[in-house]
Amino acid sequence: MQPDPKHLFQEGIDLFNRGEFFDCHEVLEEVWTPTKQPDRWFLQSLIHFAVGFYHHRNRNVVGATQQLRKGIKKIQGCLPEWDGVDTRAIEQAARECLEVIESGGTVEAFPRIEQVGSYPGPKTGW
Repeated sequence: MQPDPKHLFQEGIDLFNRGEFFDCHEVLEEVWTPTKQPDRWFLQSLIHFAVGFYHHRNRNVVGATQQLRKGIKKIQGCLPEWDGVDTRAIEQAARECLEVIESGGTVEAFPRIEQVGSYPGPKTGW
């Protein structure tokens, strides 16, 4: 039996919002792997954000900035809301964090992924 993408997605969001970025990345990759566009870039952007914040926490400035930039780029086609997520809010928060990191600062409070609805599941199926 395959895992339920709605459950995995919610688990990934919960992990992100608790700051458990490595585990978030692992869980969201399970949702991302079988998907196709248009969901693929949306999920990848959230994964990039999680990995970027994970790198930042581990003082890897290059890894953090690269991942946040990738996430910001990929989420552009998913604004302002996608699959129950306020993508405009997380994109803006990621931009603000990127500015802090690039200026040599430390992100004191990581952003949260705000949900405005429930994840409908992959549009292209499993």
